Amino acid sequence: MSSSPTEGPIVRHRRVFYIPGYDPIHPRRYRELYRKESAAQAEISGYSLTLRPKTTKGPYGWHIEAEQDGQATGTDMEVLYWSDIVRDSMASSIPATYLQLVWTASAYIFSGALFRLMRLRKGPVIAALYPVGMLLLQLALCCLVGWGLGRLVQLGVAQVVPMAAPWVGLAVGLAVIWAGLRWFKSKDAKLFAYYLMHDYSFSARTLGANSPALEARMAEFADTIAEALKTDAGEVLVVGHSSGAHLAVSILSDLIRDERVPADGPVLSFLSLGQVVPMVSFLPRAKRLRADLAYLSARPELTWVDVTAPGDGCAFALCDPVAVTGVAPADKQWPLVFSAAFTQTLSPERWKELRWRFFRLHFQYLCAFDRPGDYDYFRITAGPLTLAGRYAGRPPSKTRIETPVNRFRSMA
Repeated sequence: MSSSPTEGPIVRHRRVFYIPGYDPIHPRRYRELYRKESAAQAEISGYSLTLRPKTTKGPYGWHIEAEQDGQATGTDMEVLYWSDIVRDSMASSIPATYLQLVWTASAYIFSGALFRLMRLRKGPVIAALYPVGMLLLQLALCCLVGWGLGRLVQLGVAQVVPMAAPWVGLAVGLAVIWAGLRWFKSKDAKLFAYYLMHDYSFSARTLGANSPALEARMAEFADTIAEALKTDAGEVLVVGHSSGAHLAVSILSDLIRDERVPADGPVLSFLSLGQVVPMVSFLPRAKRLRADLAYLSARPELTWVDVTAPGDGCAFALCDPVAVTGVAPADKQWPLVFSAAFTQTLSPERWKELRWRFFRLHFQYLCAFDRPGDYDYFRITAGPLTLAGRYAGRPPSKTRIETPVNRFRSMA
């Protein structure tokens, strides 16, 4: 596979809007990731790329000056962050988290979504079951230790104050259980059980519908992108990663429906990376998302490219999000689905290093490849070609999955 561009008009100035997934971290994390990984990719691929302070008003971002294939391009990149909404959703007590566990598991099991998702890809379903299993294991271990220590204390107290022994043993046991659960939660930066539980419960709690707070934020994002579409930029590129991909689908659908994409404005492009769309679109009340998927897939106002990789166990790799949801219209033309092919675009040494780092691999789309193919995040976001020009004539992956397996297909 060639990593150089193919054809199309040259982009001198680009606006990029990155929509992260369910992430409570400040967007400066993405700037540092971009700075580090772009430098690595530029050295590997033989082009120049420099980050500078942003030149536009609005959300957190940075400016990129790049020279690739003999062409100079300036890019203003901004992060459309919703980390405050994520943090609010994560502000749950330990008991509340276990209630979320029960509700989330019930939502996916009793709706039948869990079993249908497994027919697509087992990896992301296992990732979704991980926090359930880990939290239940933590509870079981704490209860076992609490029961054991409580019993020992009860036997000791029974020698002195027999009447009080059962109550003292119970109090000690409960205290040990609570202390153990708090200890496990304090280690969640390594275990990810609470984080992932909050992530999956975020959509499950409303059975796939967006919360009012999220809808309001998405409307703000739409306004920001609409303003960029009024400028003289050569391209406005929206990048949605992980759960940010399905937010982007709805935001872009709203922009086009509301006739806020000028015919003589910048080229509009959409790049979805590591998407987990079926985790939401397969839920009963995800009518808004299903309608937006169907609508956007047939629109000529934009180019939509979807990139995943089977090596990413957290994404629905090569699953056409429109087709598998069962809402593909007769005139469907998007997305173009292909693989970042981690096992080919990463050297054997690098793949061996990353293979079992599942959450790191979920972010590989935003990182450097030491054997780059035709997917290069830094050529797409800072290079001289539009997304349409870069992938003109590029066939979709032959192994893509398009079988409609979703039970719920009603649309708003």
